[in-house]
Amino acid sequence: MTENLHTVVVTDRRQEADGVVSLALRGSGLPSWEPGAHLDLLLADGLERQYSLCGDPAERDVWRIAVLREPEGRGGSAFVHERLRVGETVRARGPRNNFPLRPAGRYLFIAGGIGITPVLPMVRAVDAAGADWSLLYGGRTRGSMAFLDELTGRHGERVAVRPQDETGLLDLASYLGAPEPDTAVYCCGPGPLLDAVEQYSAATGRPEPHLERFRPRTPAASPDTPFQLVLARSGLTLTVPEHTSVLDTVRAAGVEALYSCTEGTCGTCETDVLEGVPDHRDSLLTAEERAAGATMLICVSRCLGNRLVLDL
Repeated sequence: MTENLHTVVVTDRRQEADGVVSLALRGSGLPSWEPGAHLDLLLADGLERQYSLCGDPAERDVWRIAVLREPEGRGGSAFVHERLRVGETVRARGPRNNFPLRPAGRYLFIAGGIGITPVLPMVRAVDAAGADWSLLYGGRTRGSMAFLDELTGRHGERVAVRPQDETGLLDLASYLGAPEPDTAVYCCGPGPLLDAVEQYSAATGRPEPHLERFRPRTPAASPDTPFQLVLARSGLTLTVPEHTSVLDTVRAAGVEALYSCTEGTCGTCETDVLEGVPDHRDSLLTAEERAAGATMLICVSRCLGNRLVLDL
């Protein structure tokens, strides 16, 4: 599908840290965005990857992203690092925001490695608004941590820099402390860091933290039992076999559905549920959203019963 597709040109490319390059993507009529948003880059050879916007929302004709080179990745970061040079044209879809910045009295930001990208515009926004905030920023080494000079130079002691080779793992207990009223926690980074923040918050009675995952969490084991799938708008009744996703079943029937990551992390395929109970296997929806069961990510999630009706 071509919804929200834009053609952009790489107009600037910078080395932000060891293994991290940033790109400025310029286009006309680009949609506005807010901190926490990401876009899909449609690369050659069928590659499609999601990258957080890390620039200034006030720059209406430029999107900025930063990409970590991942030697063990699936080819997306290698393509960006090796082939997206200044002057190259690329298509992008979005932006979409699954990690929105909500009003709060105080903000505690935690970023691990390239997880700084969605956090950076959040920090700029809350600082400009005069809010109370702090940032705990970790990475493998100081040289691997992108935008470090900007953050420390502009914000000083509000930013705690903790390279692992100097200080070890992030001390979440000291940083987060006991729960405080109207304090929001935002975290992006490697899976183990997000899991630790989630577990610490639950153990200390904090509200659920706001997390963005670049990699899917391991879902709880549950059987891939076949079930009946009704597509309300298309008027089709299908069977979703075991080991076949709802998304693949829908597409095989000739029904168009937006999708991107196929891992349950980006939110592109989120679909309204009209009847039935979803078996949520994504890494995106909050506990409250899962309990409500009003939507599901059809690339990975299934049905807990025998019948599911979707708004497709």
